[in-house]
Amino acid sequence: MDLQIYSNTTHDATSTLSVSDAIFAREYNEPLIHQAVQKSLAGWRQGSVQTKSRADVSGGGKKPWRQKGTGRARAGSIRGPIWRGGGHTFAKAPRDFSQKMNKKAMKAVFSSILSELLRQNRLRVIDHFTVAEAKTKSLIQKLASLGLAENVLIVVSDFDYNLMLAARNIPNVSVMEMHDIDPVDLVGFEHIIMTVESVKFFEERLASC
Repeated sequence: MDLQIYSNTTHDATSTLSVSDAIFAREYNEPLIHQAVQKSLAGWRQGSVQTKSRADVSGGGKKPWRQKGTGRARAGSIRGPIWRGGGHTFAKAPRDFSQKMNKKAMKAVFSSILSELLRQNRLRVIDHFTVAEAKTKSLIQKLASLGLAENVLIVVSDFDYNLMLAARNIPNVSVMEMHDIDPVDLVGFEHIIMTVESVKFFEERLASC
């Protein structure tokens, strides 16, 4: 199939790019995409919560009083859960929430998402995307000239300092390098702008799926 390549400055298509139908015309696999999104969201969780159990708190090595004859309840340590300064009954421990997903399935996820974005006319391919100066106004004007006002993800091949600075103060507009793209990023924005180099990168990366 052929993708329309748009100019960096106008709303008109200037040329076409031939891409593989197996990658950019794939059927939408919602269950697999849902699994990939859940995997990403779970991997972002820190899982660093921790509280001390009675084994972790200091003290409590000596029995506070003898077992019988005092009239008080039996106690073996002053660091039990019912004591002030004691450990928690069910202490929270660090946990890894990450989930596993094989490479072939992840490639199928990216291919399915990109194909659906094309079918919904939400993916715009541009020969290159740059701004002359690191000003928010410049990027807003450029997006307006492309007919894209807000909720836009710009995928570039290399880090562009001016573009990053121009986009950081615009709500719902983000700039990411193609190597850092996650399924959540692709499904979380209404419009995706990709450079030609980024499209070729994904086509080569997903060729074996």
